Amino acid sequence: MAQTMNYLTEHGLLDYADLAAKAAAATERYNGLSEKIKAAERRMAEIAVLKTHIINYSKTRDVYVAYRKAGYSKKFKAEHESEILLHQAAKKAFDELGLKKLPTVKSLQAEYAALLAEKKSAYADYRRARDEMKELLTVKANVDRLMGYDKSETDMEVERQEER
Repeated sequence: MAQTMNYLTEHGLLDYADLAAKAAAATERYNGLSEKIKAAERRMAEIAVLKTHIINYSKTRDVYVAYRKAGYSKKFKAEHESEILLHQAAKKAFDELGLKKLPTVKSLQAEYAALLAEKKSAYADYRRARDEMKELLTVKANVDRLMGYDKSETDMEVERQEER
């Protein structure tokens, strides 16, 4: 409890409302940074998949053109089935994404690198925000316990009735 009082005094949080507000703000900041990191990770995963499809598409394009020129021959398909399936899967993925013009692998790599740098910088802030949030929530929980704020409404009602 002495450490809690020292923390409250050092940080000017002697008013419970200020402590609760600062704890809520720290939690909000932590959750915001967490969501920002998760969004960057989701986009990075999308870029990785898209890049794979673009590479597969470009590698198998000649085989697929030859397959079309062969009149979609079953014999040709049997000989080059893996390349044709990769090409068709890539084309299907592009259609699902609604891509008319494919982005270059270089532009995707640049976006990926930018997202990675953003994620790394956000992660450092995320760790600081997490530590601050934990500290504030611990202090708030100590104050709640000390002041009896954490008791449920039924416990408080029982105490009121006993006092009468």
